[in-house]
Amino acid sequence: NEGALMAEFKDYIDSTYSGHYGQGGLQSSEIIVDRGHGMGFFSGNVDKYNGRYGKKGETPADYRKDILKIIHYGFLMLYEHDRIHGNTTD
Repeated sequence: NEGALMAEFKDYIDSTYSGHYGQGGLQSSEIIVDRGHGMGFFSGNVDKYNGRYGKKGETPADYRKDILKIIHYGFLMLYEHDRIHGNTTD
């Protein structure tokens, strides 16, 4: 079922960039990366949402949102890793 989940995840990411976090032309993460704190910020958010899973909200659908955020910040962390170190598979 990975294909369906990946399509859902892409839709989720797209919605975050058209939502309130994307207003004004810059993402806060872009500013944080420009200041040299990208890896720590993304890693910290993975930890935050992982620790929060099952504690915020009342339904499994609410909890699931934290998993999407974990994956999103993991992708951003991977992108930042590749930006810093070059896109290598070694």
